[in-house]
Amino acid sequence: MTDRKTKTALLVGATGLIGGQLLTKLLHSPYYSKVIVLVRKPTQIRNTKLAEVIFDFDKPDASKVIADDIFCCLGTTIKKAGSQEAFRKVDMEYPVEIAKLGLKNGAEKFLIVTAMGADPNSSIFYNKVKGETEKQLSVLGYSTLHIFRPSLLLGDRTETRMGEKIGEVVSKIFKPLMLGALKKYRAIDSSKVANAMLSLARNTEKGIFIHDSGELQQY
Repeated sequence: MTDRKTKTALLVGATGLIGGQLLTKLLHSPYYSKVIVLVRKPTQIRNTKLAEVIFDFDKPDASKVIADDIFCCLGTTIKKAGSQEAFRKVDMEYPVEIAKLGLKNGAEKFLIVTAMGADPNSSIFYNKVKGETEKQLSVLGYSTLHIFRPSLLLGDRTETRMGEKIGEVVSKIFKPLMLGALKKYRAIDSSKVANAMLSLARNTEKGIFIHDSGELQQY
């Protein structure tokens, strides 16, 4: 079941691998009459539906976080962030703060990309932070929260990540052997995650939903 009323979408992380593809899809979707992106600097994208808002994530302005549905594709690496503390800020503190501000301003849905293996009790720092993020978001009170947990992402990045490039090659080699319960561990094209986010945003069912990589492969 979907709602035919046109709405406003807000996207954070629009310059990333999934976020960039999701932005294109949002701009072409008749479901949203306006698409707001919070960015540190202009993207140079021109579209009548697009409203770019220069945003300081360290000093967030609540008046700029107003939308019906909020999509969060923020994410970095410890190497790029420079430290575990900086990584936690981008991958947990920023998304949670955006979610809080949006909810106060009447947002109905929050959709976020975390990662396969997200677990607040994990001994792996990356998975632990992703799990803590999910945990904090789940108690905010959104009527609808969609959490997307993709495995290794495939797609054209603006930056080269050697570890992920190696992972892509290895994944392609072993893909034919990853059957049954192992299917969810297959690398996934980033466009499928973006497709899933847009498609599930139109679902009117309320609750907290976790979508693992195996499910996302269907999109």
